[in-house]
Amino acid sequence: MKKWLVTVLILILSISFFSVDFAQSSSSSTNHGKVESFQLGVEALLKDQVHLLKGKKVGLITNPTGIDQSFESIVDSFYDHNGINLVALFGLEHGVRGSEEAGAYVPFYIDEKTGLPVYSLYGETKKPTPEMLKNIDVLVFDIQDVGARFYTYIYTMAFAMEAAKENNIPFIVLDRPNPISGVKVEGPILDTKYSSFVGLYPIALQHGMTVGELANFFNKEFNIGAKLTVVKMKGWKRNMYYDETPLQWILPSPNMPTLDTALVYPGAALIEGTNISEGRGTTKPFELIGAPFIDGEELAQKLNELKLPGVMFRSAYFTPTTSKFNGQLSGGIQIHITKRKSYQSVKTGIAIVKTIHDLYPKQFAFRAEDSKGISYFDQLIGNGWIRKAINDGTSFRDIEKRWQSELKKFEKKRKKYLLY
Repeated sequence: MKKWLVTVLILILSISFFSVDFAQSSSSSTNHGKVESFQLGVEALLKDQVHLLKGKKVGLITNPTGIDQSFESIVDSFYDHNGINLVALFGLEHGVRGSEEAGAYVPFYIDEKTGLPVYSLYGETKKPTPEMLKNIDVLVFDIQDVGARFYTYIYTMAFAMEAAKENNIPFIVLDRPNPISGVKVEGPILDTKYSSFVGLYPIALQHGMTVGELANFFNKEFNIGAKLTVVKMKGWKRNMYYDETPLQWILPSPNMPTLDTALVYPGAALIEGTNISEGRGTTKPFELIGAPFIDGEELAQKLNELKLPGVMFRSAYFTPTTSKFNGQLSGGIQIHITKRKSYQSVKTGIAIVKTIHDLYPKQFAFRAEDSKGISYFDQLIGNGWIRKAINDGTSFRDIEKRWQSELKKFEKKRKKYLLY
């Protein structure tokens, strides 16, 4: 009898283990299939389009976001590939592998892992020089953008495209998702009088395009004329947010720690053009906004009364460890997105700036004007009239109405360049 019970128990346990193992195997297979059906530009290139680089000396512009779904750096993928002759690297702020200090300008160094030369496109030159390009046959760009006009990686790409054209070198962009979706387009179009490295071309503040789409747009609309190839992603749809892809979030820069940061950034980063803290030096940059003279409860109440779509504001107090008000207790708000599909980042950002301006007119200030009468806020927002409108007491809803006609023109033009 006991032997019979033991046999039955062994049989039950065996079936259980088999079922669990089969379930895990099925789950792994399903997840693998999901990853296989989604391909970044770099993965599509390595799988089907390596011929674009065959027999050519390759220069690569990238940073720590230039990885595949297995976390392998494009630098290593290219360097180890028998069909690719990688000869030089180009890095932005923080370097190709993220090993350089913020703000540090390192004009040239050798990548320890590959022994390849690394040229900086951050600092004295933002554009590859003929000297840097003399032994290069093709330039490849692979960097994750965040979807806002003033995020400067897209202008590094534009300057590199100009250099490629001037030196008769083909330029290849390996596409990546717009993390805040490729549907939403918002904000004023840049007035070219206010062009700078935080806004080079007349596009919307939240442009709703991928880097590949922007490359095509820049190349044609602004007469760069490079010999451009965009290697498309597979499996990405315009309405996808980053967390709806199989990808893991890799910090595009130190103050972009999460997708939530990217979602608020097109509007909240306007605070950088004022004397108010945008939350740098906290764990929630751009989500926390405040200053020592702000009453958080009062500000949160006033902002919530506006009933802005898809967002709520909570009173918050924080002490930045760097940047504005370093070491000082600051009152303010935290931005909480409640419905991201209806959330309007730029509209929200302007509402925050205007509300703080109106509540604390003696303490609030825009950044100082330069010799041309242009404030850093003007460069971020892309014009001079919005700062004036806020100072003159214009409602943020009237401010928003004024940019709509130009925005519609941009949206119409943009459609020609959408790849997905």
